[in-house]
Amino acid sequence: MGKIVIAIDGFSGCGKSSTAKAVAKKLGYTYIDSGAMYRAATLHFLNNHTVLTNIKEVNNALDSLKITFHFDPEKQTQETFLNGLNVEQEIRTMRVSDYVSEVSKLKEVRHSLVAQQQKLGKSKGVVMDGRDIGTVVFPHAELKIFMTADLSIRAARRQKEILEKGELIALEKIKENLGERDRMDSTRVESPFIKAKDAIEIDTSLLEFDDQVEQILSLAKEKIS
Repeated sequence: MGKIVIAIDGFSGCGKSSTAKAVAKKLGYTYIDSGAMYRAATLHFLNNHTVLTNIKEVNNALDSLKITFHFDPEKQTQETFLNGLNVEQEIRTMRVSDYVSEVSKLKEVRHSLVAQQQKLGKSKGVVMDGRDIGTVVFPHAELKIFMTADLSIRAARRQKEILEKGELIALEKIKENLGERDRMDSTRVESPFIKAKDAIEIDTSLLEFDDQVEQILSLAKEKIS
């Protein structure tokens, strides 16, 4: 049976990553978290006090940036590693969330990470989620999904996710962060966050998690067969 590329784009807090992971597991595909890659790059820049307006510093930081993913058999989760260190928890903090859009809009950063992402998906049989997967990374993906949800619902989901990691953030702050990221990512010059023309939109505001997974699996099986 042939394998396909599934590109899942959409707003933060729609359940993109958890849905993409579940779909990949059901199909026996590789899951690639592009958002984690940009978050890891952001953490790397923050730790190195990289001045984002200084192209030389940006390129130097990218030269020393190595992002890998490792599956933890005990937790049954995929963990993000930055230059050999597990940063899965740290990249989900508000410290990183506050700066990830600023880093992500840089042409040098996008070119570097997109090249890595395209290399990872070259053999197909991958599910990748992010903000420009169906438009830039895999414009020829066999299945493109665009996930959306009400901003208040997205903020509540993100607050719960952060709380589970031991950090309490006010709902209004999270809502402001998500709204600002949406604005910045949608208006950036390099690879703006937009819905691909051939993407299928799924509103997850009132959907149960299993239902959104099944919807995508059903669409994928049609493409595979």
